[in-house]
Amino acid sequence: MVSVQINNVNPYLKLSPAEMKSLSTDSSTGTVSCDTNNTKKIYPSFQAASSVINVRTMLTPEENQKYETVASVLNKKDKKLLKMALKSGLLLRNDAEDRTTVLDNLHKIITTPRVKGLDADKIAQSVLETIANPSIITQRFGDIPNIVMPKVIDYMTADSTDERERKLKEAEFNEMYSGCCVAASVEFNLAHRHPAEFARFVEGLTSPAVEVKKTINLEKLSKNTLDAIWLLNAFEVPYELNGINQATLTLKPDKEAIIRARIQNNYRDPLERSSIDVLMQSMLMQLGTEQTYTSLLDIRGGKFSREDKGLIDFEKTFIESVVEDKDTTSVVYQTVDENQRVIGQEADYQTIKSQLLEALEMGKNIIIGYMITDAAGVIENAHEITIIGARKTSTGETIFICNDTDDDIPFPIEYSETYLIPKIHHAGLPTSIAEKSLDLTENWQIAMREFEEYLKSDDKNIAA
Repeated sequence: MVSVQINNVNPYLKLSPAEMKSLSTDSSTGTVSCDTNNTKKIYPSFQAASSVINVRTMLTPEENQKYETVASVLNKKDKKLLKMALKSGLLLRNDAEDRTTVLDNLHKIITTPRVKGLDADKIAQSVLETIANPSIITQRFGDIPNIVMPKVIDYMTADSTDERERKLKEAEFNEMYSGCCVAASVEFNLAHRHPAEFARFVEGLTSPAVEVKKTINLEKLSKNTLDAIWLLNAFEVPYELNGINQATLTLKPDKEAIIRARIQNNYRDPLERSSIDVLMQSMLMQLGTEQTYTSLLDIRGGKFSREDKGLIDFEKTFIESVVEDKDTTSVVYQTVDENQRVIGQEADYQTIKSQLLEALEMGKNIIIGYMITDAAGVIENAHEITIIGARKTSTGETIFICNDTDDDIPFPIEYSETYLIPKIHHAGLPTSIAEKSLDLTENWQIAMREFEEYLKSDDKNIAA
């Protein structure tokens, strides 16, 4: 089965200017609507805590000391966020790999050294704001201010004094767009579903080591241990085996990520990535591109893609499986030919709908890749978003609640089923769901093997 290589088309999709102009706000309901059969809604903060059993809101004496320490470095607004996080049960969530809570990791951020150039109070603030409303996570790069641009150009040109070379390099920054939609979606998923683990990742990535350790069960990558190890080696992830069933991975952003993170620490503008967004997304891009990502220019190498932007579907599935230590399979729904034209569906409408709803009923978010085509079916735009819920209208139509990291609107977006389902190219589903229709599903581990062999051949070089 041949699937589209997302990187061959524009890696981000936004509302058109006409659609943005058509947005209207209903102040009584907090709903923003446009005339394209999709709606955008503001949802309550701290929504993730609502589905948690045994929510804990009372501090132990030791936790109270940590709470006061964290509160002491926060401004008035952020102290309110901290209080709301406690009351909602979010602050004492202990869904991190090491069973630490959000509070434990905030306290560690405040009381232990951070990497040079990042402020602990700003990091703690970003963590609180992000877990309160994960939809503020964005893939949008921050601009490089004039005051620091010369130093960045010095770094990029090895201190060249050639003005033409320096101007060309500066022009690259001015023409950049973000190919981090997959990484931002995985970051969102972590913050939305596992806030304590998100906070643990942030603590590690902002520490002087600029890394986080992640222990995974090898069976989450493949039922065959040797295949799982093959995957780790194929992605060139530093790891140590723990017996025969587990491995501890070392996850790091690329070396240039800290430059962008420091800039965002000091010069962040509205709607731009935070410092923690920079480090999280750069780490995820490194993980998915065999350690070849370059943060300053948002380009990648690696053996699985011939393009220099973004991630393709099985790279996305790999990083998703690692970060959540969950068994995920990329289910391909569209057939795409070598001319980037959608020529058919690999599953019928009802099958796609039922698989999506079943995953949501299991409490899973679903990262999907969807396409916009022209009248002839040729792909014009592609993007990754996350389905986080669904509801039914009074007429029985299903509305999918989604998060988009590139729409500049910090709350979920709703798409009708008739609008979204025909556009879905692939979806990351629990393997237990995907296995029910193997004739419709290409196993992503097998796809990677076939792809690697295909690249060794003298035939056409297209993503499989």
